[in-house]
Amino acid sequence: LDKDTIVTDRCAFIPEANLYSFGVLTSSMHMTWMSHTCGRLKSDYNYSINIVYNNFPWPEAVGELRRQKIVEAAQTILDARAEFPGSSLADLYDPRTMPPTLVKAHSTLDRAVDVAYGYRTTSENDSSNRIIFLFDLHKNYISKKI
Repeated sequence: LDKDTIVTDRCAFIPEANLYSFGVLTSSMHMTWMSHTCGRLKSDYNYSINIVYNNFPWPEAVGELRRQKIVEAAQTILDARAEFPGSSLADLYDPRTMPPTLVKAHSTLDRAVDVAYGYRTTSENDSSNRIIFLFDLHKNYISKKI
């Protein structure tokens, strides 16, 4: 950050962030978790490090090939966004006008992340099954720590 940036208490970062973490965090898997565990302020999500991020069940024992597929898909999303330098994220992610290359990049990422989890999607919009899968996974992770 430069000297003109004022950081508030809502600012968070991941010190060791990389394309793999970006990929998982921008996938439908994490977005489903976030939409079910986040607080809300009006209709806006209120992302919490302690509730949302720290409790998110990341995929375990991801092999190098699967990790690389997520990294490549994450880079493809960044490349697709870069094709539209004058567009804000709000513009790019407007469901009515989202560029086809970005839609395809997110689809590819979602498939790669699903494979890393061993999750088989049942439909294009399977939020209910995803959240059940994630809460079961979270429960298993917690039981291993006890």
